Amino acid sequence: MTSYSWPADRRAPLPPVQPWTGRSETLIAAGDDPHRLPAEASDFATTPTYEETLAVLRAICAQSPLVRMREYGRSAEGRPLTLVIASRDHEAAAAPRTSASAARVLTECGIHPGEIDGKDAGLMLVRDIAFHGRDALLDGCDWYFVPVLNPDGHERRSAFSRPNQRGPELQGWRASAQGLNLNRDFVKADGPEMRAILALIGEIDPDLYVDMHVTDGLDYQYDITYGFQDVPYSASPAISAWLEGTYRPTVSASMKGWGHIPGPLILAADDRRPELGLMLPAFPPRFSHGYGDMRHLATVLVENHSLKPVKQRVLGTYALLEATLALAGGDIAALRTATEADRTRHAARPILTWDMAEAPVRNVTFHPIASDFYASPASGAQEVRWLGTPLPPVEVPLFGSQPAITIARPRGYWVPVSETAVIERLRLHGIAHDIAAGPVEVEVAMIRLADLTLAPRVSERRVALAADCSTVETRRETFPAGSAYVPTDQPLGDLAIHMLEPACADSLFRQGMIAGMLDPVEYMEAYVIAPMADEMLATDPDLRAAFEVRLAADPAFAADPMARLHWFYLRSPYRDERHMLYPIGRVAA
Repeated sequence: MTSYSWPADRRAPLPPVQPWTGRSETLIAAGDDPHRLPAEASDFATTPTYEETLAVLRAICAQSPLVRMREYGRSAEGRPLTLVIASRDHEAAAAPRTSASAARVLTECGIHPGEIDGKDAGLMLVRDIAFHGRDALLDGCDWYFVPVLNPDGHERRSAFSRPNQRGPELQGWRASAQGLNLNRDFVKADGPEMRAILALIGEIDPDLYVDMHVTDGLDYQYDITYGFQDVPYSASPAISAWLEGTYRPTVSASMKGWGHIPGPLILAADDRRPELGLMLPAFPPRFSHGYGDMRHLATVLVENHSLKPVKQRVLGTYALLEATLALAGGDIAALRTATEADRTRHAARPILTWDMAEAPVRNVTFHPIASDFYASPASGAQEVRWLGTPLPPVEVPLFGSQPAITIARPRGYWVPVSETAVIERLRLHGIAHDIAAGPVEVEVAMIRLADLTLAPRVSERRVALAADCSTVETRRETFPAGSAYVPTDQPLGDLAIHMLEPACADSLFRQGMIAGMLDPVEYMEAYVIAPMADEMLATDPDLRAAFEVRLAADPAFAADPMARLHWFYLRSPYRDERHMLYPIGRVAA
């Protein structure tokens, strides 16, 4: 492949940006401050390495009783996964959460390590809690801070990691050392980093989970955007109502006071022409905020705007974090009431899949940046050119989702002992299940899959599957000892449904983990099936009619002797009766 030698001291051309100044600049430590951080010393042009980050945190812990750190796992390449805890009562912060516990806020940064603003903002806030008078944030709140969830990707540093992002000079790589996009790994939990954070979530049982990112995509005026599963799509409607009605106005007002421009998550129907409409679909639980919604954990996805200066982004993130801790400590009773309502709410007809709605769900206000178009010789099309000039706000349509497949809520599921990966994932997510001590015979509904399709490429080290899941058979099945019974009447029942129903977007079947029934291993030789097929044709008029229809409709089939004989084999008593039979059984309510 011919490669162009792009100069090492040049970056991909980014759009012009408006100069910015804000009150949050007063948060930057002075040059003579003994606790000045590496990012501050470089005016946010750089971000510290992982080891430098841990060294900063060790120094803070050594000098402040408010801050402790510990290892909660190891990355694929063996780096320590580090948790920082800021608390007035570390013994209580390490104990199981109770109704009397302080609010628990878990902030996770660097799941995409090139998008690392949250780490530097978090370091500033930890430092200021320890030394600069912001310890009042811990009055009624314990803060659990993961500075870098994906340290292997963080250390794959390059000036060419994120061409759509303005700084810092060296940025980490999006994927883990295993090539996993960890913000697509929440359900399948393939990476050790994801398994560790899931265990941590189960251990501390946070009230609020904040996941820090930086965007790609189009230009607009907001510097910090954030959102959560929208109420119409939410499996946690009480939590989503609190996030929209209390969290957003409180946090946004605080951020504006610091000089920032907060906004909602921005996904455009057309990145070149955002005025045509924005999108807010139902997010599946492969994403952090979709996963948090499914397990009834208030979860906020933060997307700083990649085209804003990195200093502006980091300081805006600090403002968001500070407001988040203050609000959690002051309104924890309302949030826990909402959480309990969602954990005990069990929808009678859970929604398995969503489709995009044709009509907009509502109109929203959007704050655009001016643009024009030019003819690109490379693309052969009209390409957008962002001009950096703010325009007056406009009303644009917001496109969303509508329910597609629903089912009556099962009482539970039986997972056969042979599906070891499934039972392991139940344990990893903390989903309650009982293991059968001996064989259990039970009536269940089982899905006969049809029209199997495989994704055209490998993604996340897997080939995704899809199938028609509409055919359901009632069967009397015996599940061997070691099989798992998963009740849906539990706090994580909605998550269990999504993992075990094969139609769901992020089910374990769709991820290729449940596939043994797809491969028929027995067959019949032609010299055996051919005379059988001749007799079947001669004695069964309905079968003959169906065969003739297939011959007429499919010339390739008609010309293939083995395909024709296989057609008869599948209708004989010798066929694999469990071929395409999804092995997990529903138990009716």
